[in-house]
Amino acid sequence: MVYLTSFSFPDADREFDFRLTVKRTCFSSLYPFGVLSAKGLLSLEFEPVTLLYGGNGSGKTTALNVIAERLRLRRDTLYNRSSFFEDYCALTRYELRGRLSADSRIITSDDVFDFTLSLRHVNQGVDRRREEIFEEYAENRRGPFQLRSLQDYDQLKKVNQARHMTQSRYTRENLNPNVREQSNGESAFFYFTGRIGESCLYLLDEPENSLSPQKQLELAGFIEDSARFFGCQFIIATHSPFLLSMRGARVYDLDDEPVRVKRWTELGGVRAYYDFFKARESEFEG
Repeated sequence: MVYLTSFSFPDADREFDFRLTVKRTCFSSLYPFGVLSAKGLLSLEFEPVTLLYGGNGSGKTTALNVIAERLRLRRDTLYNRSSFFEDYCALTRYELRGRLSADSRIITSDDVFDFTLSLRHVNQGVDRRREEIFEEYAENRRGPFQLRSLQDYDQLKKVNQARHMTQSRYTRENLNPNVREQSNGESAFFYFTGRIGESCLYLLDEPENSLSPQKQLELAGFIEDSARFFGCQFIIATHSPFLLSMRGARVYDLDDEPVRVKRWTELGGVRAYYDFFKARESEFEG
């Protein structure tokens, strides 16, 4: 499904007209003015999956943030907006097909990092609680226990549990079963699958960060299925070959000037991977 059909950025002339109204001595930077126009990026047209490819400083993250701000998309983590961000966004234009769901959002690397960090703190608490349960298990198996009053009944149940269960089962029974224990990559993947629903527009900024190649392939499949079967549209800034190779995706090369659509196999970063493995092809044989 395509909700956002096109998005236009101000050209150098329109930016220059705005600059004339600003006292340059007051500000060291007019960001995001001058970033995308320098790349010759004036407009984007979108498919169900559109990919913005480019190296560091290519402007792909700037483009995503401008689109998200202009469409007032939801985001989990605040970002540092310059003094001129709203002025720049006011000069942009876009075309929508139908109504955009209020659940549409942008997902950035900061969102994923904050989520995994929060989950890590939770898991650290789980680790401490697990150690306490280990000690509790050993204590409850040690020596006789005498029930003196009804207040000791809960303790008696734990003693009986410890004497009739293995340590691992006792720990599972007494540890919060709803806490997810996983690596940063698994947590990041869980974040994406948990945030992405149906019939929405999603902007993803370098979602491959923290993901292994296997998880990047899983995410690519998840995105393809979400676009094909669940009415989602994706605009993704990435340099991952696993995401760039998604079927039917439109790929813009922001390393090229002016920016233009390319096949994923033409991109400089992908060619570098190809040349690297091609030169070592014999090492994979035998």
